[in-house]
Amino acid sequence: DITGFGLLGHAKNLAEHQKNEVSFVIHNLPIIGKMAAVAKACGNMFQLLQGYSAETSGGLLICLPREQAAAFCKDIEKQDGQQSWIIGIVEKGQRTARIIDKPRVIEVTPKIE
Repeated sequence: DITGFGLLGHAKNLAEHQKNEVSFVIHNLPIIGKMAAVAKACGNMFQLLQGYSAETSGGLLICLPREQAAAFCKDIEKQDGQQSWIIGIVEKGQRTARIIDKPRVIEVTPKIE
């Protein structure tokens, strides 16, 4: 659950607690639509694009084998009607996480129910 530590904070925590020595490399940042512009206008004080912006009702960060990830995302969308994304990769590493220099920002339109 991505809440008080932002996406990168939770990814680092998840990497630290893996059985194997791995690192997470994040390539894609799903962000509520227009918030990247708001973050820039606010002087980046919440570190949204650096992955540290706290989310009060964040999504789930789940690690799956590469060959199962796309099917899982499709199943989530089919069963729950919620969007999901593959945001990065797992590689052998030092039990940490990072966001690449120029991640792809995915502007998400929230569902209002």
